[in-house]
Amino acid sequence: MKKILAAIDGLKFSESTCNYAIELAKKSKAYLVGVFLDDYSYHSPKIYELVRSDDEISEQELKQYENEDKMSRDIAAANFKSACEEEAINYCVHHDRNIAIHELLHESIYADLVVIDAKETLTHYEENLPTRFVRELLSNVECPVLVVPNAFKQIKKIVLLYDGESASVYAIKLFSYLFPDLEKMETEIISVKTIDKDMQGPGNRLMKEFIKRHFPNAVYTTLSGLPDMEIVNYLKNRGEGELIVLGAYRRGAVSMWFKPSLADTLIQELRSPVFIAHNK
Repeated sequence: MKKILAAIDGLKFSESTCNYAIELAKKSKAYLVGVFLDDYSYHSPKIYELVRSDDEISEQELKQYENEDKMSRDIAAANFKSACEEEAINYCVHHDRNIAIHELLHESIYADLVVIDAKETLTHYEENLPTRFVRELLSNVECPVLVVPNAFKQIKKIVLLYDGESASVYAIKLFSYLFPDLEKMETEIISVKTIDKDMQGPGNRLMKEFIKRHFPNAVYTTLSGLPDMEIVNYLKNRGEGELIVLGAYRRGAVSMWFKPSLADTLIQELRSPVFIAHNK
């Protein structure tokens, strides 16, 4: 049985993270862990405002706000549990109370997938996408990550990005191993021909042989130009429900496309979940 982590901020509960994690857990019959990142250094804005005020800090007020934060986190965990039970998901809840990014990276060692909202910051303010927290997670995580938009859409189509490099094939492999039930779903493999590189496209014999065994309904699309621009333009304004699979940079090497900038651009410009896997 596979193990999926849903990374959740209990003070800003992401229904999207919960819904995507549950859908994938159902499809793969996985064990779902709600990882509630209750970082001891992270509080609601009201506590920060209280500490920053010129007035003397009231211990009673501070305690009241801490109790309100605890109540918010308890409600978020209860909502997660209720959603899992409604869908008959095999699940548990972890409350990680130390430094959030360290806790989540440690948990990822023992997981098959992390699901996280693209806008997750684990702070009381918003940031541009992808946030610093998500960037750090993607740089150091020990398993694939699904970065999801803030609105859930049922998955209807798989888009595999392939650049002829091993990193992209590795991501496609991991996705197929994790979610074999999605292999028969409508699937499109996208490549981009560039002027400065003789890429082995998706039509090469070995790639076709591999894809036929894992994604029998796949169709191939080859674009021309700059990958960062062409892929985003091609995928923009399409039907809802697409899930995009790409390989991220490896330690000590960079795939032709799958450097952090493309992943960042996809997360910024599209409203689709993005499955990212390292080939370390």
